[in-house]
Amino acid sequence: MVLLHSAIIHLQLLNLASAYISMGYICLYKIVFLILQRQTYNHSFIIATDDTRNMMADELIFRIRQELGFAPTEGQDAAIYTFAQFFTDRTDRPMMLLRGSAGTGKTSLAAAIVRALVTLKQKTVLLAPTGRAAKVFALNSGHAAFTIHRKIYRQRTFGSEMADFRLNDNLHTDTLFMVDEASMVANDGAGGRVFGSGRLLDDLVAFVYAGRNCRLLLIGDRAQLPPVGEERSPALDTNFMQGYGATVYDYDLDEVLRQAAESGILFNATSIRRLLTRDAHTQLPFIRLQGFADICRVPGDELIETLASSFAEVGIDETMVITRSNKRANIYNQGIRNSVLGCEEELTTGDVVMVVKNNYYWTEREKSPIPFIANGDRAIVQQVRHEREVYGFRFADVWLRFPDYDNYELSTTVVLDSLRTEAPALTPAQNEALYLRVMEDYSDLSRKADRMQHLRQDEHYNAIQVKYGYAVTCHKAQGGQWAHIYLDQGYMTEEMLTPDYIHWLYTAFTRATERLFLVNWPTNQCDVDED
Repeated sequence: MVLLHSAIIHLQLLNLASAYISMGYICLYKIVFLILQRQTYNHSFIIATDDTRNMMADELIFRIRQELGFAPTEGQDAAIYTFAQFFTDRTDRPMMLLRGSAGTGKTSLAAAIVRALVTLKQKTVLLAPTGRAAKVFALNSGHAAFTIHRKIYRQRTFGSEMADFRLNDNLHTDTLFMVDEASMVANDGAGGRVFGSGRLLDDLVAFVYAGRNCRLLLIGDRAQLPPVGEERSPALDTNFMQGYGATVYDYDLDEVLRQAAESGILFNATSIRRLLTRDAHTQLPFIRLQGFADICRVPGDELIETLASSFAEVGIDETMVITRSNKRANIYNQGIRNSVLGCEEELTTGDVVMVVKNNYYWTEREKSPIPFIANGDRAIVQQVRHEREVYGFRFADVWLRFPDYDNYELSTTVVLDSLRTEAPALTPAQNEALYLRVMEDYSDLSRKADRMQHLRQDEHYNAIQVKYGYAVTCHKAQGGQWAHIYLDQGYMTEEMLTPDYIHWLYTAFTRATERLFLVNWPTNQCDVDED
């Protein structure tokens, strides 16, 4: 009788597997056969649940816990369960939001999910808002990751007056799309309609669910800065995401892991984050330094020596200064180049630069695998040649290497004037002046269409706008991580003690992976005695 019952169960599972194959759920079919192969079920389990979806969810939970490599916390266990329910959901538009602050094990859990799905031969695509964030996601998960823009958009027309990127066709089937750093995904349309509808989140959702049996997992931290111009991170808001007609699963990881609590960076980041959940958000955060080796205060007169030590210990590419303004970042960049690196030329081999305005011309001209050079991308100067002044601006031909894009190298022209401006990039007045002066060169052409065609191909008009990349604002640093972070919040006033400041401070703290240096930090805001 028992043997007959077991045979019936086997037959039911085999029929279920065949059904999933016909529906395109290849991974779920594989899970069924893994259950059969491992013989992990028993009769009472089958009879008690009488729910094959639960049985497959249990197998997926087993695999993720196995890949995690340590006993999950109660919160991680609940998140794994929620993910399994989401993943085995057979409705039209299942979606999941996995939220968690620094130190809660969100990163390790996401990596375990990726590894488990890879072992199950489940098609998975990893995405992030920026190149740096995609690189971090790939390193943590051991799986290739791409920028959202690179995946979901394609350039419709080449050489047009305005770059025109349309939503790509999603040719994927039965695929899970995982998006890390989802707090950065904007939806306000402020960027115009260069990319699709101009609303990145709308386009991301439309792209994913245009594919057969595709689904979306958004991973992020609500305590970080929201996208520029928005009061919240819409991609991590359950109510907002339900507006897309999706069945939304969500889970919040809020338990800080024991080993994370031993880190001064994460201990203080957690204390800062908690100010967002109480009415005391106007209270000046107090930073605890005593008892922690990974966080310290650096007086101004020791900054040059300490920065030089970081460059020697972890390298220039793993050291970053974060400030509250472009003006302050400019001061740091010039000081670092002059006093720490000993640079004399305005731009030289080895300089770290950051792109400050999207550029579509050079990647198209060079047939680059990168669709465009994005605002916020970092590059290392390999060679500088042919500096010149034209149209009232200064330019140089530069060979750039992009470490966040597999060290891709590109020969370009950059405009040197943007290096030192206190504005985020060239001002509208400067852009207009450059446009008019370049157009004068083509005034002999009678047709406006011909003049515009030449303008679109002009290397000076299309020169990449860059700034030095040793010090940046927090928004520019968001999505990236560096071994050593130097944080300068500047002079604080009562008016600055807002939730925005708390988000800024928390985001800045969590950019550091090894050590955090608080530059000229007020002694009334940390537990050190005045000198």
